[in-house]
Amino acid sequence: MNELISKTACEVVDLLRAREISPVDAVTASADRIEQVEASINAMPTLCIDQALEKARELERQQPFGHSEYRDWLGGLPISIKDLTETAGVRTTFGSPIYKDYIPAKSDILVQKLDYRGTIMMGKSNTPEFGAGASTFNEVFGVTRNPWNTSKSVAGSSGGACASIASGEVWLATGSDLGGSLRTPASFNSVVGLRPSPGRVPRSRTQEPFSCLHVQGPIARNCRDTAPFLDVMSGFHPSDPLSYPASQKPYMDYIDNPVKPRRIGYTPDLGITVIDPEVAQICKDAVQKFQTLNIPVDEGSPNFSGAIESFDVLRGASFVTNLMGEYRNHEHLLKPEVVWNIEKGFKLTADAISQAQLTQAKILQSVIRFFDKFDLLICPCAIVPPFDSEIRFVESLGEHTFDTYYEWLAITFALTLTGCPVLAVPAGFTRDGLPVGLQIIGPPRDEGPILSAGFLLEQLTGTSKQLPIDPNVTHL
Repeated sequence: MNELISKTACEVVDLLRAREISPVDAVTASADRIEQVEASINAMPTLCIDQALEKARELERQQPFGHSEYRDWLGGLPISIKDLTETAGVRTTFGSPIYKDYIPAKSDILVQKLDYRGTIMMGKSNTPEFGAGASTFNEVFGVTRNPWNTSKSVAGSSGGACASIASGEVWLATGSDLGGSLRTPASFNSVVGLRPSPGRVPRSRTQEPFSCLHVQGPIARNCRDTAPFLDVMSGFHPSDPLSYPASQKPYMDYIDNPVKPRRIGYTPDLGITVIDPEVAQICKDAVQKFQTLNIPVDEGSPNFSGAIESFDVLRGASFVTNLMGEYRNHEHLLKPEVVWNIEKGFKLTADAISQAQLTQAKILQSVIRFFDKFDLLICPCAIVPPFDSEIRFVESLGEHTFDTYYEWLAITFALTLTGCPVLAVPAGFTRDGLPVGLQIIGPPRDEGPILSAGFLLEQLTGTSKQLPIDPNVTHL
């Protein structure tokens, strides 16, 4: 492994700023690593190495070094962009045969922001079709495999992004999250994924500009790397009516001077789902480590009653809004789960949608009352460890059978309904060496405290020090 690959994003940025290495050095190290591991994991099926080298040389020619006056300047750092995010001149498939040859003329707002801050896109990370389903496979590029055990799933929909981080192909990656698409793959790959508050990161490709369900966010090896990446992503943009100005306080301040929570509430299941006993124990053991810092941890949770039914309705309506054209013109090319979800949306009544919104409002008020007593809420990130990569979704756990292809994600999508920021961080590993993660939830629009808590937990568990890893090739 190239020495640069073993360094964190912040360490590499420091070297770039000091000109001890060049952007070409960073891109070359990333390209070499991709060549070493990509065949085993299929995390970044669309590469743009030549364009990356061209941008690296352009950055090197700039005097002064780009926009280096910005506190969040990441000039010369290689990253991956999720294949749900449009990139000018680079194939963007959304994981669907419908768009297998689509090359956008214009980049998403997020890509434009990252480009302006000097990051270098190495390629597009794999995703399930239109991000639907929490296992990363599609008819265009096939299955993405877990670096910790290549017979296992990376989850989804940001599965390729998280695998690209865990394996050291790139230092940072973009992801997106509707029902857990940042958080579940972060757990399955033992990386950090942050679902920001709606509006923190502006969006451009959406048919629902006023919806709070879908967000984009950062993925990194650790919380220290996540903080400046969130700064880069954040800010107001007129195309997104929910967006608002970036925080005046850099998120790195919450890492350099972490804010200790006064009281943490912990729940193994949010009161609405089942959970694998081994996963539950690993998560409980991890969160109890906060007590070594004299931070009280008590059993407690807001009331999430009705969350599954509410999300079920809101998700169905969203699928109709966003994919109606694809359904009517190319239904035969869509995977069965997507077709089912759209058709379910068509059958919704006004009464059902109204009830779903009322339930969401009740959940939010319960969450606000919870944060009057607790600084943070913590719960598991996924109810199971990584499963076989050929499984499309979790159908049952123990004696419980799930009603839909996404119900096993209730522990993440229930939190989506709150609009609160959620940080996914590694918690530990199963007896078989498979990753398990925790979700740290904070009050609305307050990402700083959850980054602090995640950073403190990293110091207690030491999990982030294990990255990047060489893929454990057990099945191809």
